Amino acid sequence: MTDRRHTVVDSRIGPLTLVATDDGLAGVYMADQRHRPAESTFGPRVDSGFDEVIAQLEAYFAGTLTEFDLPLAMTGTPFQRRVWAELLEIGYGETVSYGQLAERIGKPTASRAVGLANGKNPVSIIVPCHRVVGSNGDLTGYGGGIERKRHLLDFERETAGH
Repeated sequence: MTDRRHTVVDSRIGPLTLVATDDGLAGVYMADQRHRPAESTFGPRVDSGFDEVIAQLEAYFAGTLTEFDLPLAMTGTPFQRRVWAELLEIGYGETVSYGQLAERIGKPTASRAVGLANGKNPVSIIVPCHRVVGSNGDLTGYGGGIERKRHLLDFERETAGH
């Protein structure tokens, strides 16, 4: 495994732990996030090397950035990586259901597995797992909590003019 390092930054949804390897961003974790790895896996805390990630997150939270452009180094199963790649195709301020996401990856009966993979997304916000909702549009499961999910979706809809 490539050496990991991390830093913690403030955001409008609370502190975010950013984890990177030499290959790119490996994690963005919220406080009290479900499926948050043990702190010991984040590597040493550093004060530099995250400038571009921080700048893009600040622009996102300022409402001026709608699509991130960062090298990602996410580890997961091939199925998880396929789901996460499809998450990147969901437009800013838009939502899709778990079933629609399953169809998009060619596994129309796998909405539960898609939901599990979505919940294990290691790069929250940047890989927009918050944009996946229940089949009836309800805000269901979010590793960072339903209130954060609602906040992110409302924020994107307001800034996108939806």
